[in-house]
Amino acid sequence: MRKRAAFTDIPEPNLTELLDLVALGTVADLVKLDANNRILVEQGLRRIRAGACCAGIMALLRIAGKLPEKVTAQDLGFYVGPRLNAAGRLDDMRLGIACLLAETEADATQKAQTLHELNMERRNIEADMQDAALSALEKIDLADNFSLSIYSSDYHQGVIGILASRLKEKYHRPALVFADAGDGILKGSGRSIPGLHLRDALDLVTKQHPSLIIKFGGHAMAAGLSILERDFDMFQQAFDAVARELLTDADLQAVIETDGSLHGQEISLQTAQMLASQVWGQGFSQPVFFDDFKSD
Repeated sequence: MRKRAAFTDIPEPNLTELLDLVALGTVADLVKLDANNRILVEQGLRRIRAGACCAGIMALLRIAGKLPEKVTAQDLGFYVGPRLNAAGRLDDMRLGIACLLAETEADATQKAQTLHELNMERRNIEADMQDAALSALEKIDLADNFSLSIYSSDYHQGVIGILASRLKEKYHRPALVFADAGDGILKGSGRSIPGLHLRDALDLVTKQHPSLIIKFGGHAMAAGLSILERDFDMFQQAFDAVARELLTDADLQAVIETDGSLHGQEISLQTAQMLASQVWGQGFSQPVFFDDFKSD
């Protein structure tokens, strides 16, 4: 920006004042935590803990029952992010933006309360959809399926991505969930597993069945698409056929990677505090330990 002479007529901004938002966006949008991004997130967390952050983040943390002075990256991902996203899923995303831009504590608190209520509604909708989906999947022999594609006219468009993520985690298969978008069109959201690049898989479906998918986009682990309602069964079969081409039986077996066991002297409060103080997240997951224990 300096090289482009962006500050010829205006004062140069102090970008460190935006690090709280950088940390929130990086964690909530599941950006890979490489060395540079971990530094940015850590500095953003320090500003939040020191109370030098926007009123909106402070209000969202408090309404979620989290102490700003002890905030972690996980708090941003599991408590602040979902409340902001609830606005876009069920109402208008501008409410979330307005909360982050609020200039007073009172205004931020009022908007955070509305976002909190929307998130509670989102969770209730999600729970109902998940119960219905699990009930429907009980009738399917999952051993014969390399993927899951489900649709119900009762599904809410704003929550299908979350449901796809839940089903992917439970059954360890690529999952696509569709909702009625009107005019005979279904809107779908998908989540994938290691071994299947979801966007490339949808591209392969399009190459094999040129008129089946109206539009699609995404990346390796998540994607969105639109199809005609009358083509749902055909898409279900076509996508599962592509999944069979790209995945092996071994890919469908969930694997938990661990960091092994801890020595006796390492099982301490000091170790726990040290681990809790680090920035963990996408591409830099928190260590998982295992061992055999016996009780007296």
